[in-house]
Amino acid sequence: MQTPNVLIVEDEVVTRTTLKSLFEAEGYNVFEAENGDQMHDFFENHAINLVIMDINLPGKNGLILAREVRDRKNVGLIFLTGRDNDVDRILGLEIGADDYLTKPFNPRELTIRARNLLSRTTSSAEDDDLPSRVSFNGWTLDGDSRSLISPTGKEFRLPRSEFRALHLFLSNPGKILTREQLIMEMTGRELRPNDRTVDVTIRRIRKHFESEPNDEE
Repeated sequence: MQTPNVLIVEDEVVTRTTLKSLFEAEGYNVFEAENGDQMHDFFENHAINLVIMDINLPGKNGLILAREVRDRKNVGLIFLTGRDNDVDRILGLEIGADDYLTKPFNPRELTIRARNLLSRTTSSAEDDDLPSRVSFNGWTLDGDSRSLISPTGKEFRLPRSEFRALHLFLSNPGKILTREQLIMEMTGRELRPNDRTVDVTIRRIRKHFESEPNDEE
């Protein structure tokens, strides 16, 4: 496996430098960007595997940039937020972030979460067991484009968490799945206290189906 490329998107110099040193010590290739324009330049010239992004950026903030990152199939996204409240976390998850940490964060915890996420985004075997297309009730889950296609042909590009959760449901029809099973499938980590990741992901999946008012689902 090639050494993963990690992109730090953070306007605060001290934090950005600290993160760079932290991930370089873990053996990753690390790139730094202080805004969205620099972030896109790195995406154009490098195969980025993981983005560590501050929500409060100048110009386009992290919530806006996350919508652009989520269109890239095999890129993980971890948000850093300076405010310990549900609003930032839920908005980030709604948009498609894979995980989040509140500043000040534990460096060891961040590297562990990053490693778990990278193991799912950089491993070519991650989706080997997933059929390229799964059809159900007129809908299609397309693994190649990581999208959900409605009976009328409308396509929803899914962040990794939604895709993995939906595939788990389709692979276990009629079975009751626990939050622990879902969070492990979606993010590769254990469920944390007061963790809203599963709730937000399921709500987003439901919105896709509800966009087709005549669908029996």
